[in-house]
Amino acid sequence: MRRFVRLVRTIAIVLVAAMAVLAGVLAFNMFGHGSRQLQVAALPRAAVDEKSAAARLGEAIRFRTISNFQNPDQAAEALRGLQAHIVASFPAFHAAAKRETVNDYGLLYTWQGSDPKAAPIALLAHQDVVPIAPGTEKDWQQPPFDGVISDGFVWGRGSWDDKGNLYSILEAAERLAKDGFRPKRTIYFAFGHDEEVTGQRGAKAIAALLASRGVRLDFVLDEGLLIVDGMIRGLDRPAALIGVAEKGYVTLVLTAQATPGHSSMPPRDTAIGMMSAALARLEGHQLPMRLGVTVDDMLDTLAPEMSGFNRVVLSNLWLFKPLLLRDFAKAGPSQANIRTTTALTIFNAGEQDNVLPGNAAATVNFRLLPGDTEASVIGHVRRAVDNDRIAVTPFPGNTDPPPVTAASGPSYFALNRTIREIFPDVIVAPGLMVATTDSRHYSGIADNVFRFSPVRANAEDLKRFHGTNERLSIENYGDMIRFYRRLMENAAG
Repeated sequence: MRRFVRLVRTIAIVLVAAMAVLAGVLAFNMFGHGSRQLQVAALPRAAVDEKSAAARLGEAIRFRTISNFQNPDQAAEALRGLQAHIVASFPAFHAAAKRETVNDYGLLYTWQGSDPKAAPIALLAHQDVVPIAPGTEKDWQQPPFDGVISDGFVWGRGSWDDKGNLYSILEAAERLAKDGFRPKRTIYFAFGHDEEVTGQRGAKAIAALLASRGVRLDFVLDEGLLIVDGMIRGLDRPAALIGVAEKGYVTLVLTAQATPGHSSMPPRDTAIGMMSAALARLEGHQLPMRLGVTVDDMLDTLAPEMSGFNRVVLSNLWLFKPLLLRDFAKAGPSQANIRTTTALTIFNAGEQDNVLPGNAAATVNFRLLPGDTEASVIGHVRRAVDNDRIAVTPFPGNTDPPPVTAASGPSYFALNRTIREIFPDVIVAPGLMVATTDSRHYSGIADNVFRFSPVRANAEDLKRFHGTNERLSIENYGDMIRFYRRLMENAAG
């Protein structure tokens, strides 16, 4: 009995010691994990005529520049109208920069730098917008294409995505040109017209033109991640996330062939049945979760700014990674950061209730984590579906994830510094852009590619993105203009 008591006592001592060691390791990692935030002085708010700038943005929204992959000339009149508005609204900038059109509707401006040896930079935005979901027009507080200014907001499709960025860049460049600013390095302003439908005719053509001229960019900045407020658990300050990586875009069309016939004599395997089973298997066999380099870097940067148990977890991913992955998997937005996602988007089959269709087709969209490819996703689909009668066809315009940009170096520092100067209350961290942007077409001619929109947003605001009641606050729009002005001063001044 005494021997048993001694054994229990020894085990207890060992357990207590192990727990003490573990607690010490956790505490050491947490408190030894210092802040990675740049210490910069906040700038006095530069004067911006926000009322006039908002009015110009409202006018831009009235041009219904809705892009269409099948009909690229659908918005021709609206695009020409928007471009005439740009010329009329920003005369000083047009006097300072060279303007070119690419593929009829793409815009490329060149503001020549004084130092021919300095690598140029490019600021990107897109002119096109997505359509309004049919039947939702009545749900808008303001008509989606009226560009109404009300309650401190500019309302309408494109106010946020992406005419807000487009016009704030131009407002900033106009002010700099009026003040006599001349960049040391050349600044390109590249504005595609079909970003919402893959950017094949706009951004891709502009990037190809620059490549043909031997242009090598130090960095590209495009729309992207935001200044999110109240959306990261354990962080009591807004976080400005710089997209240093972007997910790939792959759409696959699955087709099932069967013998058509009368519904009174159905065979064992029908086209709809086979396709339904295939899609169920695909949804039931998701690609695995993993923390990539970019998300890991984001969490490492945010950890010292966290409070409570969240700081313990993020400072000790060697132990808590499985717990974190399970937590991320609970919601779509967070899950998108840790896996290549599978989305069933279109299903077509049948024309009449008493006729068995001869084929069924489904469209599935995947957003690829860096490291995955179109080929690896197709292989996953074939294994998950496990049916040779299901054909898998890739969509034109698919793209693998572009290279990841390091969250270090002079270009990242200039962008980080600018954010901290204009938005002194925020935490800055690298992040993964889960949607696609025009910037992916520039990866072959740019050393660094960043995706960041200087827009403050909370969870409610995100519902407006590509949705109903899209709007941009006038105060935020003023800060966007200040941001782009300061960025040009920091990066090219």
